[in-house]
Amino acid sequence: MNLMLMGLPGAGKGTQAERIVDQYKIPHISTGDIFRAAIKNETPMGLKAKGFIDKGELVPDEVTNGIVKERLTKDDTKNGYLLDGFPRNMVQAKALDEIGQELDRKLTGVINIHVDPDSLLERLTGRYICRKCGATYHKVFNPTKVEGVCDRCGGKEFFQREDDKPETVKNRLDVNIKMNTPLLDFYKQKNILHEVNGNQEIQKVFADVKEILDNLK
Repeated sequence: MNLMLMGLPGAGKGTQAERIVDQYKIPHISTGDIFRAAIKNETPMGLKAKGFIDKGELVPDEVTNGIVKERLTKDDTKNGYLLDGFPRNMVQAKALDEIGQELDRKLTGVINIHVDPDSLLERLTGRYICRKCGATYHKVFNPTKVEGVCDRCGGKEFFQREDDKPETVKNRLDVNIKMNTPLLDFYKQKNILHEVNGNQEIQKVFADVKEILDNLK
C-alpha cells in the first residue's frame, strides 16, 4: 500500500502518520528526513541538494524528485510507504507518477485530513507561553487552571511566538490552501483521493483512516 498524506498545518498529520506507520509497518518518508539522510550519506542527489542549501537557495524540483526516487528504490518500500511533504506542487506530482511507474511503486491512496481553516486558526493561534518559566498553554485545549496565572511558577506574564500570531498563521494557511488545491484536484481525478474529517477526536480520525486503508489492501 503506497500512500501519501495531506492536510493543512495543524490538521494532525504528524499524529496520524505515526499511527499509520505503527499499524501497517510501512516506512514514513518525510521530505525533511530524506533530505538530511541523503546529505549525510553523500548520495549523488544529496550532494546536489547540499550545494543549493549551502548557498541559501531553494532546492529545485528535479533534485527533490531525485532524492525521493533514491529513497523509493530502498528495499523497505517494497511492501509500501507513506509519503509526507511530497509532492508539494504539480511538477513534483507528475514526477512521482513517472517514478511510481518506473519502480513499480505507484501511489494507491492519498489521505487528506480536512479541517476547516477557521478551526485551524483557533488551534494554531491559541498557544501562549509563560515568560518566566517557559511553560506552554493553549487558550482552548490547555488553559491555565487560574486565568492569567502560570500553573508551574505563578508567573503572570505570557507571550505568543511570532509564528503563532493570527496574521502569520492565516498567511501560512492561505499559502498551503493555494498549494494543495491543484494536488487535491489531481488525485481526485485519478480516483485515489480519500477525505477524512480531522475535526474529531484523534482516535476517531484514525479509525476513519484505518477503515479506508483496510479497504485499499
